[in-house]
Amino acid sequence: MGSFDPPESQNSRAGLPVADSSKSFWHSEPSEKLLGHRTTPDLPSEADIVIVGSGITGASAARFLAEDERAKGKRIVLLEAREACWGATGRNGGHCQPLLFDRSPDVASFELRNYNAVKSYIKEHNVACEWRELPGCRTFWTSALMKSAIVDVEALRNQAPKLGEMVEIITEDAQLKEHRVVGAPGATITQGCASVWPYKLIAHILEKLLSEERLNLQTNTSVTKLESKSDDKIAVHTDRGIITAPTVILATNGYTSHLLPDFSDLIVPVRGEMSALLPPSGSSRLSNSYGFVGAKGGNPNHDDYLVQRPFSDVPNPAGHLMFGGGRTAAKLSSIGETDDSVVDKGSARYLRETLLEVLDLGGNAEELKELEATHQWTGIMGYSKDNHPWVGKVPGMSGVWLAGGYTGHGMPNGTLCGKAVVDMVLAEAEGEDLKALHSRMVEEGDLPQAYLITSQRFEKAKNLPTVAAQDGDEAALDIRSFNLGVCGR
Repeated sequence: MGSFDPPESQNSRAGLPVADSSKSFWHSEPSEKLLGHRTTPDLPSEADIVIVGSGITGASAARFLAEDERAKGKRIVLLEAREACWGATGRNGGHCQPLLFDRSPDVASFELRNYNAVKSYIKEHNVACEWRELPGCRTFWTSALMKSAIVDVEALRNQAPKLGEMVEIITEDAQLKEHRVVGAPGATITQGCASVWPYKLIAHILEKLLSEERLNLQTNTSVTKLESKSDDKIAVHTDRGIITAPTVILATNGYTSHLLPDFSDLIVPVRGEMSALLPPSGSSRLSNSYGFVGAKGGNPNHDDYLVQRPFSDVPNPAGHLMFGGGRTAAKLSSIGETDDSVVDKGSARYLRETLLEVLDLGGNAEELKELEATHQWTGIMGYSKDNHPWVGKVPGMSGVWLAGGYTGHGMPNGTLCGKAVVDMVLAEAEGEDLKALHSRMVEEGDLPQAYLITSQRFEKAKNLPTVAAQDGDEAALDIRSFNLGVCGR
């Protein structure tokens, strides 16, 4: 019998989600069914599977458990420290965009498969979440960055021609003008991208599971510690009591090390900033989503990202420019931070001003010095030390599983990472060899090899430069690739 609680002297572990988080635009139309929801008034004392975290990974894990015959009859309890989907997924950039040319082909293919899985679910269930398929325009703001992107695209075309066909390079002024880009040396246009209202997607998944009585959801229930028991079960300590289960799935992303202190330097919380900006009067809706790499002389590790909401046919149809990033102008530290009640004034101002400089927004944009923000907020990402999510069984912790560490890129990963960890949990419960399952999943494209949690990967990652060192090193882009969103977008 042992405890996973860290020693008092370890101060690098993540904190718990704060109670007074900044107000995300995505929460401006909350689900009445989910607010304050507790399926049972009291916390159950036992469950078969406990999931911690109700973002895209946790909700997806719950969904795939409900859909799998092997889990039929199992008691599934989902614990959330705040309201449902009130963390990274409810605070992100609204992107579901695979990165194709700065990932290995197997990872790029997995992200594209994830994108198609999300798309399929939304269409099958007619989810009202502003899903919009559109090309992704990624702009590069120095010649060196553009040349590097061209090399990466050519490598992709050689290694994975079908994926390479999805990416176009543009460097001519007329091409850039067509995509409303002002002043960048070049850009890439990638197919297979989309924008989405992420909270509404997750709310739909959770509401469906609750209506089918497939899930016990306990919101406003903070998990404070995991403790292994002598009967091979895990005691999940919360601020409302203890729930015991043989299996615990952590979908805690940036908060993971609060419960798994050994992951303190492997999945590091990083605070990112978002805004909902009113477009210029008389402007038209952008035809692309955007990424801005190295804009305004910034570190290319600190990119910015943009999608636009509709002007009609939805509630509150104001065409909000959902613009995130701004770390180039940040006044506060962001790495190691778990307080999303804080809004960085430097980043906030940068986000209000920058789109007027880097895009032709149209309308009366030339008359404006900055755009009006209806909401500016922050969220907590989980940066992985080796730039890959961690999916699988936690070494040395019988019954504890993890899917997280998306490095700001959770929307095109979280759904199928949630499915992968469920497949592992259920296969092992039926006596299947986990290593054999891993091999089959990798071979069939169900999970990249680099995502698997193994003791060897754990030890190798410990020897890499810290997340902070990689984040600040502009030469470390082979480890810390460009990101296209915030908070697990």
